[in-house]
Amino acid sequence: MPSGDTPAPERADAPDGRRLGLTLGMLVLPMYVALGAPSVALPAIGRALAVPFGATAWILAAWSLTCALAMPVAGRLLARWTPFQVLVAGVVVLAAGSALAGAGPTLSVVIVGRLIGGAGAGATVIAVFAAATALPGRQRIRALGIIAAASATASGCGTLLGGAVTTWLGWRAVLALPVLALPLLLVALPSRRALTRSGSGSGSGSGSGSGERNDSAGRLDVVGAAVLSVLAGSLITLLQAHSVGLPAPVTLVVAAAGALAAVGLWWRVRSTPDGFVPRRVIASRGFLVAGLIGGTVFASYYGVLFRAPSLIEQATGGGPLEAGVLLVPAAACSVLAGRLVGTLTDRFTGWQVSAGLAALTVVGVLVVAVFTGPIPVVVGTALTVCGFAGAQAVLVSLAPDLVAADDRDTAQGLLNFMNALGGGIGPAVVAGLSGIVPVPVALAVLAALPLAGLVLSLTRRPAADSRPRPDVPRGSPR
Repeated sequence: MPSGDTPAPERADAPDGRRLGLTLGMLVLPMYVALGAPSVALPAIGRALAVPFGATAWILAAWSLTCALAMPVAGRLLARWTPFQVLVAGVVVLAAGSALAGAGPTLSVVIVGRLIGGAGAGATVIAVFAAATALPGRQRIRALGIIAAASATASGCGTLLGGAVTTWLGWRAVLALPVLALPLLLVALPSRRALTRSGSGSGSGSGSGSGERNDSAGRLDVVGAAVLSVLAGSLITLLQAHSVGLPAPVTLVVAAAGALAAVGLWWRVRSTPDGFVPRRVIASRGFLVAGLIGGTVFASYYGVLFRAPSLIEQATGGGPLEAGVLLVPAAACSVLAGRLVGTLTDRFTGWQVSAGLAALTVVGVLVVAVFTGPIPVVVGTALTVCGFAGAQAVLVSLAPDLVAADDRDTAQGLLNFMNALGGGIGPAVVAGLSGIVPVPVALAVLAALPLAGLVLSLTRRPAADSRPRPDVPRGSPR
């Protein structure tokens, strides 16, 4: 999303937004395919590696976790590096991690590869949007539109592609699919000058803060990043402790580490105003609410995505290809949701639309939980897809209005972190509970998350006059 209130004026030497958008859109294709494709292969992975199906949830959760954590880090790097440099680093890490995941002999090695690949994906996505939003005026709109279309197409085809590749080439090829981003990087070489120029002096880099590439914006708060990483990882690990058979002593150590990390994060936020998690951003009225709503909706979508393919295979007696084909209409709803949200926001406030999307997500999860058969699973998944795609667009557009102008890019990075972290929590919740209670009960509990988001969107949204003024500088009292 553009970080300024009005488009920058056109320049005579401005890069072609359509051409740059096509280049960047091609680069995000493997990353968005990597979200849906492995979900169809999870049953086959569990059988091949002789691990409980619940343990395979880490394959989705690991990617979401490090993708979330890498986004704010990449935003800080953009204060020193150009988008092209961050893009190259992200794609290399993404390809290396995906190759390791595809070749991993055990589930542990596969998860390590997914952790590495997810970090590369997060950095790549931030670099792509930083380069696109730095374009002036109409060129920016063209580039963002093409990137959005590419990501929607890739996510819509992910389950089908995953099913086909699993059937014909095996599950290892599915996990290695993001390696294709490496040769696609060659396509970006002719646009290197545009990518470098877009990132220098434009002020649109994620996390650089209103174009001020100063020491405060560029310095990475290693301690803040570390405690946040430990806290997020501990939470997801504890949720899946039962499903992966984690020994009690190890579980206690993880819980203690998470508690210490929570205390450390609280202390860091209070003592370091410009740290990894700036206090003034999370204290802005409505910001945490927006992040929690997005996180709960993302958690529900990924939780359903984790379980839906196996439920379809059980109902039909088919394999991953049949499950992938049946889930294509559900995944394609992301394109429809993106178009409808634009119309709805012309008639209703963003908070009202987010409440409706959270309610739609609750219904979708409950449909999958209560009803049996492939059709209800596809319908319920489609509803969660609509909630996921719509909430992403609405909440990202709300974030800049909740903070001061100089904090908008930082707020976008933290909001994306909360959303992606929710994507890791969802599969962990379903997998962890499935080993204790029946799957329908686990999914019903998952529905409580977007229900909480619905309540927050109705009761904790900020008043219209409580938003910071666009011209309020960073650090000014509000």
